[in-house]
Amino acid sequence: MRLLKPLLLVAAGLAVLSCSKKQDLPFDMPEVGLPKIPAFSVTLTDFDAVGDGVTDNTEAFRKAFEALENRGGGKLVVPSGIWLSGPIGLKSHTELHLEDNAIIVFSTNQDLYPIIDTNFEGLDVRRCLSPLYADGQTDIAITGKGIIDGNGAAWRELKRRKVGDDTWKAMTKGHGVLSEDGSVWYPDEGYRRARLTAGSLNYQDQSLPEDEIKTFLRPVMVSLKNCERVLLKDATFQNSACWNIHPLWCKDVTIEGITVRNPHYSTNGDGIDIEACENVILTGSSFDVGDDAICIKSGKDADGRRHARKCRNLVITDCTVYHGHGGFVVGSEMSGGVENILVKGCRFMGTDVGLRFKSTRGRGGLVKDIWCEDIYMKDIVTYGVIFNLYYAGVAATELKDGDTSDIQPVDETTPEFRDMHFSGIVCSGAKQAIYINGLPELPVSNIQFCNSTFAAQKGLEMHYEKDITFENVTINGQEI
Repeated sequence: MRLLKPLLLVAAGLAVLSCSKKQDLPFDMPEVGLPKIPAFSVTLTDFDAVGDGVTDNTEAFRKAFEALENRGGGKLVVPSGIWLSGPIGLKSHTELHLEDNAIIVFSTNQDLYPIIDTNFEGLDVRRCLSPLYADGQTDIAITGKGIIDGNGAAWRELKRRKVGDDTWKAMTKGHGVLSEDGSVWYPDEGYRRARLTAGSLNYQDQSLPEDEIKTFLRPVMVSLKNCERVLLKDATFQNSACWNIHPLWCKDVTIEGITVRNPHYSTNGDGIDIEACENVILTGSSFDVGDDAICIKSGKDADGRRHARKCRNLVITDCTVYHGHGGFVVGSEMSGGVENILVKGCRFMGTDVGLRFKSTRGRGGLVKDIWCEDIYMKDIVTYGVIFNLYYAGVAATELKDGDTSDIQPVDETTPEFRDMHFSGIVCSGAKQAIYINGLPELPVSNIQFCNSTFAAQKGLEMHYEKDITFENVTINGQEI
């Protein structure tokens, strides 16, 4: 192995990103710290790695990070090549740096991904270890203009309605199993059995043997849990088995200039799910994915309320979303609460929904103090802005006049959305401009819209709302 070579700190040359009310934020936010990486490096090939796309480099990555850890941290440089690997675990005070033509491709060999205790979709569950992960680490970074590919097609189910004939035939030929009606392809029989017990959810019957349903327990590609001072910069993250990037219970996270891609048909193919984190900057990044693009969460139902970790102090600027179920999304897992978020100067091009706020009874949690400013949306498939707090049972709007049987007591399980501000919204094309569907027992409240224009097939519709105000807002040229 070659001698370790000194390099500059990862933070050198980067302006420290600080956020406070002095910088025109509508809420107080502390400075977001960048990771501190010692000034030396190793190269992956120092550990006998081979970048031919065939050789398994799992052990090379392990040895490289072990060597850095033994020296107190540093940078691992991944040079040009296609580097096949199993799971890669980041260590404190280390940086994974991909050169421009470096491509990390994760192996589909499931033996490399043990089933572990983790948290997914807001619940404490058991699922496969993520391909790229860090748990309880400080000062970590993933940088450079290379590509990280999750090889996710081997793990995901595929719905027939989402793809054309050529794609369907190519992806289902010769392996996997079909649903009884032929509308869904599953990677294996175990996945199919688990899906049938889980319904539309990802929480299967717990009596099913884990080793038989391992494909169904597919991992998020990048799992960053309980980490502090994290930097993701410039890299492309793509083709994940499930969610692409999942920071959970992290503090001081900076994400700048990344590209996140998943096939439009990828089930649970979210872009980034920022869950119960504090002090986050996401800027200058693009998303083209198969589910929600930029999604904010804070735990689900009893598990989320027990962890009681808010997602707060987030600044999201200058991002572009192409395909996605929602451009910017809060929920539906928000039981720990969400507050203090600024979304500004973003573009949503052809997403299913533009600004999406969702929950249901049983979640609990308070979502408040969110500002969405200077958002530009084009060709939105359904709603420009939507609040939907009613997923379960018969919607209150469908009850007969005078029927109050659906109104429930307000308690810790009742979700609440209030105190939000929308300004400078330009929506050019949508099925409906604004739709608000609150709960009769706790309406969506104190929502301000100003200086915005919408062009849509249908205008404004609201149910169970309170103190919703409009100032200089037009829909199809008519002021509200």
